[in-house]
Amino acid sequence: MTDETKLKAAVLGASGYTGAETVRLLANHPRVDAVAATGHSLAGKALSEIFPHLAGPTDLSVVKAEDVDWSNIDIAFGCLPHGTSQDLIETLPEHVRVVDLSADYRLRDADLYADTYGRPHLNPARTAQVKYGLSEWRGETLEGEMLVACPGCYPTASLLALLPVVSIIDRDSVIIDAKSGVSGAGRGLKEGNLFSEAAEGAHAYGVGQHRHAPEIEQELNLEAGRTDIGVTFTPHLLPMVRGELVTCHVRGDANQLQTALEAKYADAAFVTVLPMGAPPPDTKHVRGTNHCRIAVYPDRVSGRVVIIAVIDNLVKGSSGQAIQNLNLMMGWDETLGLAGLQALFP
Repeated sequence: MTDETKLKAAVLGASGYTGAETVRLLANHPRVDAVAATGHSLAGKALSEIFPHLAGPTDLSVVKAEDVDWSNIDIAFGCLPHGTSQDLIETLPEHVRVVDLSADYRLRDADLYADTYGRPHLNPARTAQVKYGLSEWRGETLEGEMLVACPGCYPTASLLALLPVVSIIDRDSVIIDAKSGVSGAGRGLKEGNLFSEAAEGAHAYGVGQHRHAPEIEQELNLEAGRTDIGVTFTPHLLPMVRGELVTCHVRGDANQLQTALEAKYADAAFVTVLPMGAPPPDTKHVRGTNHCRIAVYPDRVSGRVVIIAVIDNLVKGSSGQAIQNLNLMMGWDETLGLAGLQALFP
């Protein structure tokens, strides 16, 4: 039974991976209840029919968004595909707070959004003002906000590694070699995600033009007070379900970079900077958690440094960070509903 003192949440696009993960995580939140789950093609089914692991007292019936009683909803988690999330969010009542997990409000420049995602933005003035919810960096600005844009999974890992050091590296030579499990591509049927296509192999995609690169550049330039920082970003698909690893190649002093990262995240609940010389972080160390682990290594080539970061793309890279952002929007402890998650190892 719903606790009337809790916020009531609707999960938009609950039949996808991020939607299901949001429902799963909210089941442990002391101040939020998921009371509505929307989906279009699967409306009428119980959520547990689609995702049996969600069976139990928190099970929900999937309904179309137009059938939700929005007067009863306090917060909406937008887990819809890029390009379609804004279509629904722009119609929601003004009292509903929104954490959008799509890319529809991440880019402040509406023209850049149109170039990157292939459709014009419905509300250019709004996207120019929406707060970017990289929790450890923008969290102090989120309290009281009605709409927050959650970063993409690749930008989350990349920016957590690079933002603390952007002022002390050569900003003209940043290379990000990124790898993710197949869940990052969503639940839609895609030939490249079939087991026989993805297993026992690895491949790059979006080479030289991946749509997360402008998002990474936007935040690096904002932090550095510049407009000319560009990154070389290449993602790869690995034959695993979840997990993400980014290897950032930069020019700088490894000891200075280590010090800057340790100083920034000394009190961070969900970011750990490993000691210099520690074994490299593994995606299994954060699987199922809202944590990010970062490590710095001097390269054998003088003046070059390697920074590695790992996250779970569905938690810290998506649904977990969304809940962390909601906590910050409400002025709550940012760890509510997330603190007890231990890594699923092995």
